[in-house]
Amino acid sequence: MPRSSRCKPVAAALRFLALTFPILGIALLVTWLPRGSGGYPGLSDETEFEAKIMQQQPNEEERALQERIAEIGDGFAGEVGIAVIDVQTGRAFLHNGDEKFPQQSVSKLWVAMTALDQADRGKLELDEPVIMRREDLTVFYQPIRNIVRARGSFSADYAELMRRALASSDNSANDRILRRVGGPEEVEEFLEREEIGGVEFGTDERSKQSAIAGLTWRQAYSYRDEFYKARDRVPEDVRRKAFEAYLADPVDGATPRGIAEALARLARGELLSSVSSALLLAILEQTKSGPRRLKGAAPGDWRIAHKTGTGQFFDGEQSGYNDVGLLTAPDGRQYAVAVMIRRTRASYAARMEMMQEVTRAVVEYDEMLSASPSPDEPL
Repeated sequence: MPRSSRCKPVAAALRFLALTFPILGIALLVTWLPRGSGGYPGLSDETEFEAKIMQQQPNEEERALQERIAEIGDGFAGEVGIAVIDVQTGRAFLHNGDEKFPQQSVSKLWVAMTALDQADRGKLELDEPVIMRREDLTVFYQPIRNIVRARGSFSADYAELMRRALASSDNSANDRILRRVGGPEEVEEFLEREEIGGVEFGTDERSKQSAIAGLTWRQAYSYRDEFYKARDRVPEDVRRKAFEAYLADPVDGATPRGIAEALARLARGELLSSVSSALLLAILEQTKSGPRRLKGAAPGDWRIAHKTGTGQFFDGEQSGYNDVGLLTAPDGRQYAVAVMIRRTRASYAARMEMMQEVTRAVVEYDEMLSASPSPDEPL
């Protein structure tokens, strides 16, 4: 059920947006977000929306996009899943779209949504101050660590930590937000309550990354290169067993369809208040990682709000190499996209080119729709 009917003002979010974008841009973004089913003529609820999707036969443009998605997936040297959902019609275009793939940092989306949901319900103030110290540090990419090392601590609020967790993929920022919202159980509860199917959150970065490497977390691993040293000491057979176990049943496993459907619902205003939705999309448009993944083929007049995820590398294989997000055409039409690689030995250039091909396919589809006559009755 759309959340807009119980939307509450989030003062910290508004202040954050005001600092991030010009006032006109904010107004357009918040105004553009649909207010529940009223954003799409003829829809009374999600059930009717899904029923109409099932009844409608694919048109020429839709068949062409599905064929192109399948071609891209089949041509890639690795285990890849692709999902594209036309947010306006709900049509899904899939390649291995219902298989489970490791999310890695894509899972930061669910932490942020849980925090924003709590802000909507008055359980969390985004301008609540927070101090990060050495005991709050995690592993791998965490720019906050440099500040803590230089100053002894880092002071911010949860809105700032959210920006760092998503736009910069800072693991320490993400894990601190996770602890504040109540831990993995609260994230899983949010996913279940909002009926976000095909998505499992798993656990924090410390526990997850240690287990993948065949280690048990120690806080000493958070500083300098201690994690890498410890991982290098793990016997190869132990590490291989842990690596393969993760890929066979990833604790943070999700299907491309599940992620894309959640992003489509976010765009339709069905998961968070309009203010929280606008804040989340604004941060995701600032994402710094993966400029040559999906974003690399987005035309200059398109917008992309996305989140990348990159797993550990072992014995020549990459585990978990992803990019998911919302592509917005100049006329406002949106597409939820999830491209997820379970494992591959393909070069970084080949992976990024495959993702860019998905973006090009979406752009071509949108151009075909723009050139086609408008239907008499919108879905």
